Amino acid sequence: MFLPRLCALVFAALLPLSSPARAEDVSTLAYDARLSTYAYAFDVKVFPLSSQGQSLEMAYIHLPGEAGKPVVTLLHGKNFNADYWAGTARHLQKLGYGVLIPDQIGFGKSSKPVHYQYSFPALARHTRALMASLGIERSIVVGHSMGGMLASRFALMYPQAVQRLVLVNPIGLENYLKYVEHKDTDFFYGIERKQTADSIAKYQRDNYYDGQWNERYAALTRFMIGQMQGPDRNQVAWVNALTYDMIFTQPVVTEFGDLSVPVSLIIGTRDRTGPGRNWMRPGVEYELGRYDRLGRTAAASIPGAVLFELPGLGHMPHIENFEAFSKVFDQAIGVQ
Repeated sequence: MFLPRLCALVFAALLPLSSPARAEDVSTLAYDARLSTYAYAFDVKVFPLSSQGQSLEMAYIHLPGEAGKPVVTLLHGKNFNADYWAGTARHLQKLGYGVLIPDQIGFGKSSKPVHYQYSFPALARHTRALMASLGIERSIVVGHSMGGMLASRFALMYPQAVQRLVLVNPIGLENYLKYVEHKDTDFFYGIERKQTADSIAKYQRDNYYDGQWNERYAALTRFMIGQMQGPDRNQVAWVNALTYDMIFTQPVVTEFGDLSVPVSLIIGTRDRTGPGRNWMRPGVEYELGRYDRLGRTAAASIPGAVLFELPGLGHMPHIENFEAFSKVFDQAIGVQ
């Protein structure tokens, strides 16, 4: 999911959505770049790979399913990691599906090289290599937020490996550089270095959850807060800054018409995520992030796409209201 820090800049106990947030002191949280002391809900394995002359490690969760059932590959957003898919993974396991959840290079528990050209094609190649190493020839590929851009690129590069493509409130439904000024890595690094625990929580509360907050929502911010306060804070901030560039300079929306696999979009229509909103080009009046319109526009541009709209939900429908999300998600992945 993409937390657009640039725009203003797990699961714990399954509390009701109406429960008040429990006050907790996060000032002592400290995690390294690889989140080595941060526990995920499932066992994490490591896939070694070589890329751009570097030996890297790609962390992942693999939950085998029942014989004959598809594997669902879940791709995370920019400022999240594999663990926020835990509830979705449990749901899929109950249905008998296999589940693969990678932490992309630069994210989560995976390697975070500081001298690296991050790109959606590179991340797609890593994901395909991981699947091949596990004997997964085809998969239902699901991407949320920035993961939706990656999932789209994956489907464009490897259509033979994609049984279905499901995009959950993806960013990249707009070609951002048509509307916003280009900013370099130093700019984003400055933003990353200014982050605080309060600013992270405030943005998610105000923009993801319509002002609501509870322990489940707060839990998703802790790894970010811990890394920001941890020993590798500068490395993490720089890598986070590097990965912004591909969002702005590697659009997928211009190629939606070339998608050749079955596609479903699940859109929480309250979402207003708009990367670059704070540095629009002079004279541009376009309003970024109108997901109440973008879902329909995107579906119309993708051959045979099916759109599921979730009124009243925002950028995180699988976190905000899993019951509502799961009903359309099951349809999107083809549950009979």
